[in-house]
Amino acid sequence: MKITIMTLFKETIDQILNYSIMGRAKKSNQIELEAIDIRPFAANKHHQVDDYPYGGGAGMLMMAQPICDCFEHVKETMPGVKPRVLYMTPQGKVWNQQMAEEFAKEEHIVILCGHYEGVDQRVIDEIVTDEISIGDYVLTGGELPAVIIADSIMRLKPGVLGKQESFEEESFSDGLLEYPHYTRPAEFRGRKVPAELLSGNHKKIEEFRREQSLINTYNKRPDLLKKANLSIKDKRFLENYAKNHCK
Repeated sequence: MKITIMTLFKETIDQILNYSIMGRAKKSNQIELEAIDIRPFAANKHHQVDDYPYGGGAGMLMMAQPICDCFEHVKETMPGVKPRVLYMTPQGKVWNQQMAEEFAKEEHIVILCGHYEGVDQRVIDEIVTDEISIGDYVLTGGELPAVIIADSIMRLKPGVLGKQESFEEESFSDGLLEYPHYTRPAEFRGRKVPAELLSGNHKKIEEFRREQSLINTYNKRPDLLKKANLSIKDKRFLENYAKNHCK
């Protein structure tokens, strides 16, 4: 898999892509990650990439030509592969774990980072396949959202995290929030690690973690329970929990 981020701030993206798990995955060729600077593709001698919007209004708009020419270059790096092109915008569909799993199956993902007041609509009409948002708020550019998207996708690829269980048991992987985690010491400032986790009984630990996951979701994100894959046992546990903890 290859993830290409088209941006005006390549250095910023490169620093993050070369860090921690993303950096190790890149160096070991488990996944190809790259940032491409849009500015050199500008046709004018000053490498201008923005201009005033027709009809007036505040701010500048990224021009169509540099972006589209940059994209043509990016496509040539993987001939015969039709990339999925994501444009980071507050108007897009809000990103979630299910979408990350869907995109992790793609061969080539291109993420376009907008800046200023966004991009010329013709760019969206011409090359974008998916408009994506990371939440209902506005940032100064699409670089941080792009890295978030890339991270959430690449960590699903086999071998990147080391163990399959590393992401299979995490929040949202089965529609629920994850259970709490503890490490040494067994007691810290009067707070003890739950006895179930110290029992050595794997079945008991698994049941405890499932119950804690249900409790976390019930208390923090009850909306997720409507779509979660719950067993009869899960539903009974939640019913009893609700009865005993309702105010």
